[in-house]
Amino acid sequence: MGERPLVAVLDYGSGNVHSAVKALIAAGADARLTADRGLVREAAGLVVPGVGAFEAVARALRAQRGDELIERRLAGGLPVLGICVGMQVLFEHGVERGVDTEGLAQWPGAVTELDAPVLPHMGWNTVRAGDDSRLFRGIADERFYFVHSYGAQHWSLEATGPFRAPVLTWCDYGTPFLAAVENGPLSATQFHPEKSGDAGIRLLSNWIETLPGSR
Repeated sequence: MGERPLVAVLDYGSGNVHSAVKALIAAGADARLTADRGLVREAAGLVVPGVGAFEAVARALRAQRGDELIERRLAGGLPVLGICVGMQVLFEHGVERGVDTEGLAQWPGAVTELDAPVLPHMGWNTVRAGDDSRLFRGIADERFYFVHSYGAQHWSLEATGPFRAPVLTWCDYGTPFLAAVENGPLSATQFHPEKSGDAGIRLLSNWIETLPGSR
């Protein structure tokens, strides 16, 4: 087995991050919770967790200049993985309880409330993995753990030039929403892989295998 790739878990004040660190270690990474800008830039992978409200997460990320760190890594083709609200803030904006908040705008579109009879969407659910998904290799039929009331329900970004088309994975809860996106170096999951048992560890392992220096 080769050397474990360094994965930085961005520490910007979002709660419940230690379970993500533990899951990444179990999946084969040298995972470290850090706000050190040099370490975040140099790591093979960056994980951006997020729990709570879109507006609070977006504000906290910008306060730590996390938006700049993400932008710089992506400009260099270095992998980033967003989780839960860490996925949502990658879109242009989020609308929660009538408040429209500017996101990081890595992807076009809005995060809005799910049209479902009961919210939040909490518990285990299946997904419809996109064709040629790397994240869901070998686990497309597994169940994953969700806890959220908002999601990205539309996708409008198309592939351009020589780039691989974005791989979209959907889930149904009242209405279809994006459960995961794989778009070049930027990937994200709406569910919590760190709370999804063996399937979540496998998904993180699949992501780790795409990192620079991994086998």
